Amino acid sequence: MKKAKVLFICTGNSARSQMAEAFLRKYAGDEFEAYSAGIRPLGIAPYTIRVMEEVGISLEGHGSKHVDEYMGKIDFDYLITVCANAEKQCPVFLGAGERIHWDIEDPAMQMGSEEEKLQKFREVRDKIDKLIKEWISNQD
Repeated sequence: MKKAKVLFICTGNSARSQMAEAFLRKYAGDEFEAYSAGIRPLGIAPYTIRVMEEVGISLEGHGSKHVDEYMGKIDFDYLITVCANAEKQCPVFLGAGERIHWDIEDPAMQMGSEEEKLQKFREVRDKIDKLIKEWISNQD
């Protein structure tokens, strides 16, 4: 059986889209091929790595990628943008399937102490975790 291909897109491919890719692989890697990319890749945020490790998910081997790496090379069944900026700027992928938008706050914009920043990354991680589980359950 062919796995459906899913591309998560955010601005920097540093937090939200990386988390979504990792959660989809964890929960439904046997049903979906998960990818992520950014409009302007920034590298994976250290807080992203840290909060994902807290829930037992390693991002080792993951890298921040530009959407151009996939344009014309992979036909995606789903394109899921996870921030408003990516939704506005995401190029049209010819041959792509369903386009979905989840407006998720950028945890990198959190100001304050290290603990306040970590807390925001945890909140976003937990929201994405929930969204992925709900989305998977609706695919049956």
